Amino acid sequence: MDGATSTPELGSVIVGVDGSKPARQAALWAAAEAVRRERPLHIVYGADTDIRALYFSVESLERVRRAGRELLDSTAAAVTEQFPGLRAKTEFSRSAPVPSLHRSAGLHGTIVVGSRGAGGFSTLMLGSVGLKVAAGAKTPVIVVRGIDNGAESGVVLAAVRDEHDLDTTRYAAREAELRKGSLRLLHVWSILQSVGSVATFLDDVKEIASEHVHHLNTVANQIREEFPDLTVQVDVEKGTSVAAALVEASHQTDLLVMGGRRSPSHLGPTLGRATHSLLHHAHCPVQLIVRHKDEHRSEA
Repeated sequence: MDGATSTPELGSVIVGVDGSKPARQAALWAAAEAVRRERPLHIVYGADTDIRALYFSVESLERVRRAGRELLDSTAAAVTEQFPGLRAKTEFSRSAPVPSLHRSAGLHGTIVVGSRGAGGFSTLMLGSVGLKVAAGAKTPVIVVRGIDNGAESGVVLAAVRDEHDLDTTRYAAREAELRKGSLRLLHVWSILQSVGSVATFLDDVKEIASEHVHHLNTVANQIREEFPDLTVQVDVEKGTSVAAALVEASHQTDLLVMGGRRSPSHLGPTLGRATHSLLHHAHCPVQLIVRHKDEHRSEA
């Protein structure tokens, strides 16, 4: 593991809006995050008018433009009313929402999206735009979920698989610092993942468990060294499903931070099975950090 300190740069916050209630909630959450970071908020509406121009009338396109700009203005007014010192700028993009958000994020921005979009299927747990934004992410993406009760626990949860998640955990530590809260590191492992379906001896289980604890403690010790004023809790859990354990842990969490795979998969270059499940089912906002290392490894 690289022992060099590499405090992550938390850049500006970019939020996508589409007129839906989840997007409005995401905009307000993003505004609070921008205030914590002391960064500007960039509100983006991807109108996709370049494509629509091929089959929409001039009058229809003008209605789309007017509605989009009105939405941007009303969203900016709402966030600055709640956060008077916040610098909020708006962008009406002629491109589709996904490339608009990725482009606006640049190299260091964090993209924030709502848990559902403005499409007609309100029962979907994550809208297609949010899923595509997360799947193709090259910078951090936050899907805002589970904020309706307004309660805050002061805890940021980092999902840690091994030492390669150190960079991801650094992001979680920075988020905990900004909130003046604590950091919980959680590693979940399964006997079936470790030894397959063949029965194993008790000594084997103890050895496997010890190895998992070692991986987590290696990350925890580095974080404690780099963030000496931060309270860090370390937990290792054994279960049949990594995603289910993380969903349960998200009940008492303000933000769940986890790494996304970079190897190609049918879910996209960033989403594996566990991250995909968390984006759909977590009880708190989920921050997905691109995991550049161990590209050959698969994700649970």
